[in-house]
Amino acid sequence: MKDLVLSARHVIDAALGAVLAGAICLPAMASDLTVVTWGGTYTESQRKAYGVPWEARSGKTIEWVNYNGGLAEIRAQVGSGEVLWDVVDVFPNDARVGCDEGLFETIPSDLVGVAPGSQTVDEDLIVPLPNDCVAPNIIWSWLVFYREGAFGGVQPRTISDFFDLERFPGKRALGAFPQATLEMALVADGVAPRDVYKVLDTRSGIDRAFAKLDTLGDQVVFWSSGAQPNELVASGEVTMSTAYNGRVSEAILSKGADFRIIWDGQVLEEEWFVIVKGSPNRDAALAFLRIATSAKAQAEQARWIPYGPMRRSALAIIRQNEPWFHSGQDVLPHLPDRAEVIERSIIADPEWWAKNGERVGKRYETWMKSR
Repeated sequence: MKDLVLSARHVIDAALGAVLAGAICLPAMASDLTVVTWGGTYTESQRKAYGVPWEARSGKTIEWVNYNGGLAEIRAQVGSGEVLWDVVDVFPNDARVGCDEGLFETIPSDLVGVAPGSQTVDEDLIVPLPNDCVAPNIIWSWLVFYREGAFGGVQPRTISDFFDLERFPGKRALGAFPQATLEMALVADGVAPRDVYKVLDTRSGIDRAFAKLDTLGDQVVFWSSGAQPNELVASGEVTMSTAYNGRVSEAILSKGADFRIIWDGQVLEEEWFVIVKGSPNRDAALAFLRIATSAKAQAEQARWIPYGPMRRSALAIIRQNEPWFHSGQDVLPHLPDRAEVIERSIIADPEWWAKNGERVGKRYETWMKSR
């Protein structure tokens, strides 16, 4: 399943890059700290929000390295005892598996400061810490969007509208993988977001999700890279598509695209920082994470890319200081974990997908071939 999840997630073009032009990939060199992440606009947002203040405070330098995710390189470094990486940005499944395998350093319990008004760190986090190996990073989502005016005067508002071909005609685009697609289908069929995985944990629940997908008939186009949904909707080849929130919001905020987002029934994904076991710069890595996990710095990252900070206190900073985006626009309406939309959102369960992904993935592949 691990490979299935990674192939689905990395098909985003390194997932969180959103706009990958100009990816940062510096040559290997002696550095005071190595941070491994996804490239492009995403890396640049981290450099500005976390790297610049850390370098100013420490007088040291960071080498930013791109990777394609997964644990293979980390296993190789830890296994050989020749650890070159310090801080790594990881997906939720890797955050759990890597910790279980002893690939990450333990994060001190006092590294992430408790927010004013909170009793514990977890109270301030959108997703509680899954173990003592990770530090909070961001929240992004899978969602549905369309082009303004595509349906005349009546506009779709809910995830159910995505499946309503009579009121909102035209082809639909879905990702070529089941993650998020099944969850959205169940919410569209009337399942409360908080109950999605309880329903999916039964054979009848999975059947119900596929039955809802069947209602799309032959009006389905499949995408396999993060750039495709924007292209499909902009060209009119499809009238609605699932997509990654950063891709769509970046097009709206930076390029003036006439896209409209349906936040109802979106699927939230968590992202974490870890320190590789045996990091040659462990103290520097901890100092970097003390900055990167602060509410101020997490809010600052959202100034450069429309992903949600993991900390609610960071969202509060943004809300109090709009317009926050670097272009002079409000960014809060584009953050997937803001209070206004989170109740109708599903928080992805990486453990469920680790257990069931291979089986469900095969069924989804068969379903795609039948369209």
